[in-house]
Amino acid sequence: MRTAYSVETVRAAERELMARLPDGALMQRAAAGLAAACADLLGRVYGRRIVLLVGSGDNGGDALYAGARLARRGAGVTAVLLAPERAHIGGLAALRRAGGRTAAPAGAEELVERADLLLDGIVGIGGKGGLRPDAARLAEVAERSRAAVVAVDLPSGVDADTGEVRGAAVRADLTVTFGTHKPGLLIDPAREYAGSVRLVDIGLALPEEAELEALQHADVARLLPVPTGESDKYRRGVVGIAAGSARYPGAAVLAVYGALRGGAGAVRYVGPAADAVIARFPETLVSDRGPKHAGRVQAWVVGPGAGEDASAVGEVLASDVPVLIDADGLRLADRDAVRARTAPTLMTPHAGEAAALLGVPREEVEGARLASARELAGRYDATVLLKGSTTLVADAGGGAVRVNPTGTAWLATAGSGDVLSGLAGSLLASGLSAPDAGSVGAYLHGLAGRFAADGAPVGAHDVAEALPAAWRDVTEA
Repeated sequence: MRTAYSVETVRAAERELMARLPDGALMQRAAAGLAAACADLLGRVYGRRIVLLVGSGDNGGDALYAGARLARRGAGVTAVLLAPERAHIGGLAALRRAGGRTAAPAGAEELVERADLLLDGIVGIGGKGGLRPDAARLAEVAERSRAAVVAVDLPSGVDADTGEVRGAAVRADLTVTFGTHKPGLLIDPAREYAGSVRLVDIGLALPEEAELEALQHADVARLLPVPTGESDKYRRGVVGIAAGSARYPGAAVLAVYGALRGGAGAVRYVGPAADAVIARFPETLVSDRGPKHAGRVQAWVVGPGAGEDASAVGEVLASDVPVLIDADGLRLADRDAVRARTAPTLMTPHAGEAAALLGVPREEVEGARLASARELAGRYDATVLLKGSTTLVADAGGGAVRVNPTGTAWLATAGSGDVLSGLAGSLLASGLSAPDAGSVGAYLHGLAGRFAADGAPVGAHDVAEALPAAWRDVTEA
């Protein structure tokens, strides 16, 4: 599992380690890893033009010491000092001893334009808000230049703890981060600025409880339900799907499709799209008597394509089994009824739906995804799967938020969310907790999206069709 820790936690771990190491040893570890990553990116160091954008403090020191190492290997290194009076004294001396030069920000545009590699050491993990004018101007030139841009620990101008970008920021091709990932490297919009991320181990001792978690294949494989010789369709779990309407029968079909690929032993469908569901999936158990009289289920999915049918949502919320609420169900669900539930609830909004529930503009949710997911989970006392360019799973009980590392932009297609709802609901019925069902469902859904698209447009039914391949890929790995 990949983990990310807050700035406060990282700072505490750094202080503890520095107390046991010779003075400056920790910075040298970071600089060595940073210089090695730059060398790998360049391929050949000798004769290359490298420009360091150096701010104050330790982040600039890391860049200066790494620049000194690269200068000793024959690179032409120039440090643009954005705060000359506060540049790291030891790092600056090391760079000069190695033959590196310094320059002022004024007139540094030509240096940046001609560079082969630009090292961003402007602001460290404690930085807040966008870049100051001099730095913003050079970052803009760097984005237009041919130089490869490497960020030190994280791109300057992004918020390490939240992933928010409030102003101008550096866009990196590679971010070399030290000790652990920071939340901002895994969450959009900041993630878009980080490029590829390379983690350098500098020996930090970090607590077990992280700020953010990203599942990997092995974690998902351990959570997936596996039938035994004693299993039958009912022991494996039955998921109920209350979805679809005369206007949106396809939502019901796609939710059932996802559910059938999600590990539960059977799928019960209730709603006005029964004919369409049976025509496509004759194995579905269909009822026309509403959720209350559909028969026993271990979990419900309610809302995809439901239109204005609030009665089904109310009946499902009154049940004593786990419930996944999606799409129209989010709009129709009474917040007090959700909060009053004793069984787990998983809500799966996209940014627009989350914004409506929170009463804020959509842009606010997209710009502060982590805070929005946590706020919504607390407000509804539910687990929230916030879909989007970064899918997050936040639990009302607190703890680490999970960020989904799989997916493709091609998943932004009609019906894709319906497939995810059915899949995650099926995992709920199989016995997974709401956070596990949400994060495992998002992982498989994203992986299936990659397999189905393979770099080309894809439909929601293609994603559902690729779920068995994604499942096998996870378990066989």
